[in-house]
Amino acid sequence: MDIGIVGGGINGLCCAWQLQLRGHSVRLYERNRLLAETSSRSSKLLHGGLRYLENLEFRLVREALRERDSWLARVPGLTRPLRLLLPIYRGGRRSRWLIRSGLFLYDSLAGRSALPAASWRTARQIAQADPELRRAGLVGGYAFSDGQMDDRALGLWVAGQAQAAGAVLQEHCEVRRVDRNGRIDFAGGTSVRHERLINVCGPWAERLLEQSGIGSPYRLDLVRGSHLVIDRPCPQAYVLEVPCEPRIVFVLPWQGRTLVGTTEIRQSLDDPVVCDPGELDYLLTAVGHYLPTAGDARRVIEVFAGVRPLLYSASNPAQTTREYAVHRDGALISVFGGKWTTAPALARRVSDHIH
Repeated sequence: MDIGIVGGGINGLCCAWQLQLRGHSVRLYERNRLLAETSSRSSKLLHGGLRYLENLEFRLVREALRERDSWLARVPGLTRPLRLLLPIYRGGRRSRWLIRSGLFLYDSLAGRSALPAASWRTARQIAQADPELRRAGLVGGYAFSDGQMDDRALGLWVAGQAQAAGAVLQEHCEVRRVDRNGRIDFAGGTSVRHERLINVCGPWAERLLEQSGIGSPYRLDLVRGSHLVIDRPCPQAYVLEVPCEPRIVFVLPWQGRTLVGTTEIRQSLDDPVVCDPGELDYLLTAVGHYLPTAGDARRVIEVFAGVRPLLYSASNPAQTTREYAVHRDGALISVFGGKWTTAPALARRVSDHIH
């Protein structure tokens, strides 16, 4: 079957690869460069989403954990296991019992994972491993497993796999309109028709339908996530509770430095996707509460932000579901939402909608 794909982020690339492997003829259209937007501005994690358990998203977490392990096994040169520490302080919003229960469930949902299960560390053990971490009120913490990747490099690896299988990937090819019969109208005035057409534009999926005069069955909640790279080594990856908030931030080793993220700020497609001064201060204050040298603004050497296309489900973006949806309307299949880690699973679901 002749299939067109609009969108060259990780979800579009995984769809191209999966569909080409299933014997279809695939052509992907990307208005910019491949992976130029959200897919290369992530937290660099391959993870199940431990905090999604608080929203009872068990199906998604199970799927993400299986895909996490698959990425780590399939592309070891661009991924690596990562041991994170979740320290527990007196007066924290989450009790030791709650965290222990959540991590037990997390490991159970992972099934027969090659990664080690969560384990308890005493306050003394934690302080010995990282003397800079704030000790006042530290009870201990749990170490648990996830994975880390170079999002752009891994995404380009997927693109290479899709091309090797026979898919055609066209960059700098802007799509203006689509229709339910598989037609695409390009910015240059030309058009083409495919037997099936997949709209997997991430944050722009809903807008493409609007431009095309097609109603959207889902509403997207566009949420900006900002990150900082700090010029200091990171001996330990952390999940840290933001003081006086239920939110968490990641503190991760990244290319010999420290990566801190992320924020959750609603974003318009018409506004620049940049980390604003308030977000910079927010992240530095949060990490500086636990690691003083990481909170020094003078050591910030890079700032980047991306827009996550979430399914609208809550007034607070932190509580918005991370699930995704696939909707077929004639020959047109639209994808709403989607996480980096679960891109292969999403591609398999899209493939199931083709026939």
